[in-house]
Formats: sequence, structure tokens, C-alpha cells
Amino acid sequence: MNGLLDLTPWQVAFATLIMTHLTIVAVTVFLHRAQAHRALDLHPLPAHLFRFWLWLTTGMVTREWVAVHRKHHAHCETPQDPHSPQVLGLRRVFWQGAELYREAVRDPAVSARYGEGTPEDWLEHKLYRRFQWQGLGLMLLIDLLLFGVLGLTVWAVQMLWIPVLAAGVINGMGHAIGYRNFDTPDASTNLLPWGVLIGGEELHNNHHAFPASARLASRCWEFDLGWVYIRLLVLLRLARVKKLAPRPAWGAGKQVVDIETLKALLIGRMHVTRRFSREVLTPVVREELCRSEHHCRRLARHARRLLVLDQARLDEPGRRRLEQLLHASQRLQVVYQYRERLRQIWERNAPSQEALLGLLQDWCQQAENTGIQALEHFSRNLRGLTLLPTAR
Repeated sequence: MNGLLDLTPWQVAFATLIMTHLTIVAVTVFLHRAQAHRALDLHPLPAHLFRFWLWLTTGMVTREWVAVHRKHHAHCETPQDPHSPQVLGLRRVFWQGAELYREAVRDPAVSARYGEGTPEDWLEHKLYRRFQWQGLGLMLLIDLLLFGVLGLTVWAVQMLWIPVLAAGVINGMGHAIGYRNFDTPDASTNLLPWGVLIGGEELHNNHHAFPASARLASRCWEFDLGWVYIRLLVLLRLARVKKLAPRPAWGAGKQVVDIETLKALLIGRMHVTRRFSREVLTPVVREELCRSEHHCRRLARHARRLLVLDQARLDEPGRRRLEQLLHASQRLQVVYQYRERLRQIWERNAPSQEALLGLLQDWCQQAENTGIQALEHFSRNLRGLTLLPTAR
């Protein structure tokens, strides 16, 4: 009745947590960071082990999962996004995330367009794709053999783990609640600063700011457990990190806006917009619109969301509130316009780097003549922007 291992119920629960955690590690390290975003290369040994474990515990096909995820990034928070709570509603994405995934992969054009570069070997074609659901049946037999009658419960938990935590919590709540380090054009949030339960995927806003980074933690107090496993694989020479998020530095001594400044701006723009919001927008809102400390805290939260969001993502009431906010202060209008002009520099399809450099130089010169102290100070610091080497 207790299976070959003859474990107590508490031991079975612990074994279940270990196995579900292995599934999370396989998803975040193999499917997400290595396959979907090419942030690291994995040695064939862990790559094959991850694929086999995912076949047993999820039935997901690598090419299909990668394609759906890449489409999500390409069309985030639009009707083409396979699982946006901003479009479909949080309730539907949370409870029907797995169904939305299956609905997306029914279209072969999705895999054909977004699934390039995923495994196409004999195992993928003859086993993992051909017998997609048989792996789940094999996992059920293994659980029953190891844990006896309780194996059925173990298997049920395994089957629900990814649909609930990945498809529901990350795809749903990770675009609805939490905190934001970066003013990304989507609604992504960090659910917690300690990415343990879901292997670091809790740091979802950081990921959307720098999708190609193998490390999801951005602040010194954030923790990404998936990165710990990647570092372990690197030490064992079973992985090679290819990409990490940029680390900008703001040097006070440098006064010339040159190509290096432009490069640092283009690569580290998410850090720049975060600093602009903190050092320019927030102080000006407080100076111009606050009537009391309590009113200021409430106003700052409300104003920040309106000022940093792309206008295309604001609904009609939001646009009207933004217009009212800007109409209430000329200085706030100015700093908002300078934020938009700065954003347009890295979004503009200029004919050359020299043309973009000229736009950045003009921006700095004009910003420092506005008479707005916070904006002038930010611009002088921006002149010294450089990129630090990324520690691996």
C-alpha cells in the first residue's frame, strides 16, 4: 500500500515538493532562459535530463512552449498576446492559463514563426512530440510504484503545479499585482523580491525589462534561485551564460555626451527611465501638486502610473486624468515632455548613430536650460552614463 519506498505521509509530501521543484527548475532554466531567450547554452546532459523530466511531468513540447512565450513577448498586452490579463481578465488567465496555452498551440503558424531554434532531434520527433501525453501516464505509474495509493495524490499535484504556478500565477498575477522596478511598456510586475517557489520567475517585471538576461534579480535585495542553479551548472562546466542585464554607472566627472554615452543609454534604457521617474518626475509632482504628506503619497502613486505608461496603453479615462494632471502644472508638462523625447531617442529609426548622438546632445543641452533643478541635475548625470562589465 505504501509503495516501494514505504514512506510516511510527511515524507511523501517532502518528496512531492522535491519533484515539483525539479519541474520548476526545468521550466525556468531550460525552457525559459535557455530555449526561449537564448540567455545561456546548456550541455547536452542537463538539457536532455530537463527535456525528459518535462515530458514526464508536464507533457509540454519544447517548440510549442517556446513559441507561445515568444509570441507573448512580441505582442504583450495586446489582443495577439496568448495570455494577457490586461486583455482577457485576471480571472480567466489565472484559472484557465493551461487552456489558453493549448488554444495558442493549435495554430501551427505560431510554432512555425516563433519556435525556431528549438530541438529537432530524433527524440523530439519520435518520443516527446509523438507520445506527448504518454509521459504523464508513465509518471503516474512511477508515482504509484514508489508511493503506493498516495502516488495518485502526488501525481495530481505534479499535474497542477505548472498550470497553477506558471500559467496562472506568473502569466496572470505577474501582470496584475506586485511591484515594478522598471517602467516597461507592458503591465509586468515582480510578485516577490525573493524568487524561490517558482525558481526566480517571481521577478517578472525584471524579466520583461531584460528578457535576454540569464539572471532575473536586478536589485541587491532580490534573490533569483534559478540563477543559483545556473551558476552551479557553470561551475560544473555544464552551462555557459551568454547574456546578462546591463549594469549602468553614472559618472559625475564625464561631461561630454559621446558614442559611449549613447550606447549606454540604448542598452540600459530601462535603468535610465527608472532613474528619471525617481529623480525627476516624483520630486516635481511633490513640489507642484502635493497639499499634505498623506495627499502626496496617494498622489504620487496615482501620478506615477499615468506618467510612466505608454499613452497607447491608457484607456480613455486614463488619458483624461493624465491631461488634467499635466494641465495643473507647467513644470510637470515640461518634465513629462522631456521624458517622452528621451524615450523617442531609443525608439527612433535614425539613419546613423551620429544622428542619434546629435539628438541626445540636444536633449541634454536643452534640459539643462529649463530652469527645473531636478531635470538639470539628471541631465548632467546622464552625460556620465557608462556601462559596467557584467559579472558572470
